[in-house]
Amino acid sequence: MSRPAFPALPPGFRFGAATAAYQIEGAHDEDGRGPSIWDTFSHTPGRTLGGATGDTATDHYHRYREDVALLSGLGVDTYRFSIAWSRLLPEGTGPVNAKGLDFYDRLIDELLAAGIAPAVTLYHWDLPQPLEDRGGWRVRDTAEAFAAYATLAAERYGDRVQRWITLNEPYCSAFVGYAEGRHAPGAQEGRGALAAAHHLLVGHGLAVRALRAAGARDVGITLNLDRVHAASDRPDDRAAHRRAETLHNDIWAEPLFAGRYPAYEAETWACLADGPWRGRDDLTVIGAPLDFVGLNYYRPICVTAAPHREPDPEQRTAVDIGVAEVDPYGTRHTTMGWPVVPSALTELLGRLHARYPRLPPIWITENGSAEADTLTSDGQVHDPDRTHYLADHLRAVADAIDSGVDVRGYYLWSLLDNFEWARGYDQRFGLVHVDYDTRTRTPKDSYHWYRDLIVAHRART
Repeated sequence: MSRPAFPALPPGFRFGAATAAYQIEGAHDEDGRGPSIWDTFSHTPGRTLGGATGDTATDHYHRYREDVALLSGLGVDTYRFSIAWSRLLPEGTGPVNAKGLDFYDRLIDELLAAGIAPAVTLYHWDLPQPLEDRGGWRVRDTAEAFAAYATLAAERYGDRVQRWITLNEPYCSAFVGYAEGRHAPGAQEGRGALAAAHHLLVGHGLAVRALRAAGARDVGITLNLDRVHAASDRPDDRAAHRRAETLHNDIWAEPLFAGRYPAYEAETWACLADGPWRGRDDLTVIGAPLDFVGLNYYRPICVTAAPHREPDPEQRTAVDIGVAEVDPYGTRHTTMGWPVVPSALTELLGRLHARYPRLPPIWITENGSAEADTLTSDGQVHDPDRTHYLADHLRAVADAIDSGVDVRGYYLWSLLDNFEWARGYDQRFGLVHVDYDTRTRTPKDSYHWYRDLIVAHRART
């Protein structure tokens, strides 16, 4: 397979790479870090593939200088990473862990010394376990604790960090974690998951206020909105499509960018949607103006109508909405089982741009592919499928920009192979191969392609 050509992106476009704390840091019980819901979940038998945990992960906590050197070798403009809330505040609130604060000081300073702008995600799914024990995202107190944590982080690092992301993929936190039970905390609920979705957005809004008060000037949120297709034009499939749009997209985008709740939420959740968790001024809090929105994209979904698994809506989970996914795309799939459809990214960006006049500039904050990577006898990793995936999706971004969508930059997922949540260590997304026995890092062919793309872009623009 030949090396793909470099897509043409406009002057000023920025390139980066992304990671998340629990997936790479390790050191789960070192230097005062408290447990998170992912520590609890991964240590519960049967929750993760092969019983894998993030106890050591890629050992970034001890090898961060090596990883910053890899970023420097790539030539990226910026690096998106997350802070482990329980490393700063082991109880989620209360006493501050000085050693945890110091670790991120060292990481940020190392990045700046390499000429790489840090972009901090405050919450990438790893809620401190003591907060979950008190109700987790089901309760408003967690949103308020999140704002206090945001203040702590901004006051400590705001002199060196300009870009702040409040939440990563609240869909996964609320629905994969509290409804499907595939992610921490492993709950399967209806009202609890919908309350979590709302309180995540309230926490976001309160954190935006806290960050602004601390002087932050570049504040946003990262969403994994989906390009949802209907399997047919039949009325039942069109209705299923409306419900899927509500679940995947509208519950987030409508409050954030249009100042309203989703039009079809009663149709989607019936009596589950009328809970008492919404406050009178919550839409104002949630809809605070943002400087950018992050978009994570991997694949589209196509839906068809399906019966509810439970006849009593009070016994349904929040994702049991009479929808089933089908796959009509006829394309290659990554090892995650996801169809590769770059044009759907262009469609998604265009639809967001057309629908929301208040939409801020967009950053692609995650995009990448899991592939069956192996070290060859010469110590290399040849991953042409990933390289073509990246080229095709960056070309899809360029197409959206050409049509008028304001996309400012792209964070590739991921810098490193890492702990892939419930899938353990069997899925490799990294530009850099990690040997999980020795933690040895080996740049893949895709690493060199991405590096050369950045060089060519700068030479051209």
